This record gives sequence, C-alpha cells and structure tokens, in this order.
Amino acid sequence: MAKTFFSDDHEYIKLEGNIGTVGISDYAQNALGDVVYVELPKVGAKVAAGDQAGVVESVKSASEIYAPVSGEVVEVNNELASEPGQVNQDPLGKGWFYKVKISNDTELQKLKDETAYNAYIQGL
Repeated sequence: MAKTFFSDDHEYIKLEGNIGTVGISDYAQNALGDVVYVELPKVGAKVAAGDQAGVVESVKSASEIYAPVSGEVVEVNNELASEPGQVNQDPLGKGWFYKVKISNDTELQKLKDETAYNAYIQGL
C-alpha cells in the first residue's frame, strides 16, 4: 500500500518504493477552483525539495507546484494537457502531476502524514 505525505504548500507525494507520485491536495484544488491548465516538468528533469516544479492555473489564479522531495522526474501525466479538470475531479488519483525517483528519502521526514495534514488545514 502506498504511503502518502503532504507539504505545507499542499502538494502530496504517494510513495511506492523509491518512486513518488506528486500532485496537489483536495484542499488545494478546492481553493484554486476550476483548473484550466497545468504546466509539468519534463521527464529527466532534476527537482530539488521546495523548488518550483510546475504551474497550475485555474479560472481564479495561477499557482506554483513545488517539489515535496528531491529527485529525477521519471513520468508526467500527459492527460492533464487535454483534461486539466482531472485535478479537480480526482486530485489524489487521475489528477496527479508527475512521478519522481526520490534521491534523498530523509526529506520525507519534513512532510506531514494525512492525520497531521488534516489538522494543519483545519487551522487555516
């Protein structure tokens, strides 16, 4: 079973071995409104924890996507180019952004598990 962690910037990463699937939380997609465009990193790109890895645009605003951990992008969700609304409909499922091969798993310790994240967003 994949373990999911969340950043304070509302990105999630679902772990399966040393590969993490990254997207934005349900809270984030709800705050953005209807997503109309997603800019994804390129396969092979190196990302560093906390650095911008893409952009998500909605009818309300544009927001950066930050890498929750460092690593190499191994896959992107190309379906979002034609169906960006998947981010709203299924943010932790079909609305994922990219997959990263994690280079430093100690960075996961800085992220929140689902219980801690839910407590965090209650205070916002």
